[in-house]
Amino acid sequence: MRRTGVLAVSLVALAWTVAACGAGPSARPDVAVVQDVDDGAVPTPEQEGAGAPELPVPGEDLTWRDCTADTLAAQKLPAGPTGLVIECSEITAPIDEAGTVPGTFPLGILRARVPQTPADVAPVVLTTGTDMSSGSALAALATGPMSGVLATRPVVAVDRRGIGASQPIDCVFPADLRALGDLGQFGRSGDGPARVAELGREATIACTDYLQPQELMFGAAHAADDLDQLRLAWNVDRIGLLGVGNGATVALAYAAEHPANVGRLILDSPAAATADAELLAESRARGAEAAVDAFARQCVALKCSLGTAPRAVLEELHATAAKGELAPLSSNALATAVIGFLGSPRGDLQSRVRELSDALAAARDGDVMPLLELVDLAEAQLSSAGQFVSRCSDTQRQPTPSRALELQRTWGASYPLFGADTATGLTACSAWPSMPAPPLPDGVDVPVLVLGAAADPIVGSGGLESATGALTAVGARWAVVSWQGAGYSATLHSTCAQARVAAYLETGELPPNGSLCPA
Repeated sequence: MRRTGVLAVSLVALAWTVAACGAGPSARPDVAVVQDVDDGAVPTPEQEGAGAPELPVPGEDLTWRDCTADTLAAQKLPAGPTGLVIECSEITAPIDEAGTVPGTFPLGILRARVPQTPADVAPVVLTTGTDMSSGSALAALATGPMSGVLATRPVVAVDRRGIGASQPIDCVFPADLRALGDLGQFGRSGDGPARVAELGREATIACTDYLQPQELMFGAAHAADDLDQLRLAWNVDRIGLLGVGNGATVALAYAAEHPANVGRLILDSPAAATADAELLAESRARGAEAAVDAFARQCVALKCSLGTAPRAVLEELHATAAKGELAPLSSNALATAVIGFLGSPRGDLQSRVRELSDALAAARDGDVMPLLELVDLAEAQLSSAGQFVSRCSDTQRQPTPSRALELQRTWGASYPLFGADTATGLTACSAWPSMPAPPLPDGVDVPVLVLGAAADPIVGSGGLESATGALTAVGARWAVVSWQGAGYSATLHSTCAQARVAAYLETGELPPNGSLCPA
C-alpha cells in the first residue's frame, strides 16, 4: 500500500453516525442493562479479595526516536512539563492475523514520559480507536495540566489503521470528502439523507477499490489484533489497556480475541457495546448538547465575549449556516468546530472556552475566518479517510434514508444544534460492505474499571450501561467511576479519575462502584 499524506476532511456528523451494513430496519441493543446497586436494581459485581497480578515490564522494547519537537509543532501544542519526552516508533501488523489476506500494515506508536516516570513499570496502552488519533490524544494529555499521570508510568498510544501516524488511507479526493462532511449542503438540492447516501456510496466505491483485497480488514477485531502485535514486540504475556470511546470497543474486542493476554482493562467513555447506528448517533447528539450547555455556563462565569446567552448566539449561527448564509461554512462544519473544541483532550479549560467564544463572537459580527481556522483544526483531529473506513467497518444496522429523514425532524426538535445534522449523516455508510459486529468477550478474568462523563461531546454517555451489562452477562467484576465534568474522556480531563486509574493499574483492585469525580 502506498504511503501518502494524511487527508483531513469535514465529517463530524459522519464521525458520529457512520455505520456499516446495508440499510435496513433499526434494531436495539440486546445487552442487559445493569444499574447501580443503590438504585435497587440487579447488584453489580463488586471487587472481592486480591486484584490482579502485577503487569509485566516489557522484556524487549521498540526502537524509539525523539519526536517531541515535531509532535508539538504539528499539533500546535505547548511545551508541556519540564523534561517531557515524546517518542515515536512503528510496528508492522499482518493485514489479517488469520492469513486470509497477505501483507502488512504499518502502525504509528507514540510514548510519553517525564523525568519522574519510572523505568521499571509496565506501560499502559492507550487507544481512542476511530474517535481521533490515539497519539494526538496522548500528546495533548502530556502537554497539559493533566500530565501528572505520566509520573506513575509511561503511556503508549497505538494509532488505529489509517489514522494519525499509522499509514494513511488516501482513497477519496478531498473535495468529495468535503462535500460528504458538509452533508451535501452546497451541492445540488434534494433530500438530505438521500444525497448523503449518494455521496457515501461514491466514497465507498473509491475506498473499497483502493483497499482491495483488504477492504474488510479495518474493523475493531483487526484493531485488537494490531494491539497484540505490540504485546508480542514487548515479549510479555499480558498488557494493560485503556480504551477511550471507540477505543473501548477495540479494548473489548481485544478481551474477546486475546482473553489470556489482558492484564488490566479500562473502558473510558465506552460506546454502546452492541448498538445500531441510530442509538449511537442519538447518544452522541445528546452528549454534544450537554457539552454545549456546560460551555455556556463556563462562558458566562468567565464573562466571555458571547455575553449572557452563549447558547442562543450559537443556535442563531447554526440556523444561519443551515440556510447557507455563512458559506463556505456549513452548519455541519460549524458543528465540527464546536465538537472538536469541546471534545479536545487539551486540559486548559478556561483558555479553550475563551478561544471558542471569541471565534463564535467574530462569526456573529461577520468574520468567519477564526471559526474556519477552528474547523480546520477539528477536521484534522476528527475526520480522515481512514476514520471513514474504520467507522463504516464498526457500526451496525444503519437506517434507511426515509427513516433518517424522519429522525431529522424529531432530533432537530430534541437536539437543536446537533440533531438534524446527525440524523442526515446516518446514511453515509449505507453502501459499505456488511461487516460482523465488533466482538464481545465470553469472559474477563481481571476486574474491569469503567469510567463515564456527564457530557461527552464525541461519544455521549449512552454506552455506559450497555458496557457494564455486557460485562455482567459474562460474569466479569467491574466498577464504575463517574466524572461529573464535560469533555471527551474522564482520564484525559480529571485528576480524580487519573488517581483511580493509577491505583487500579498498580494493584488491579477496583474502587467502590458508583464513585464520583467532581467536574
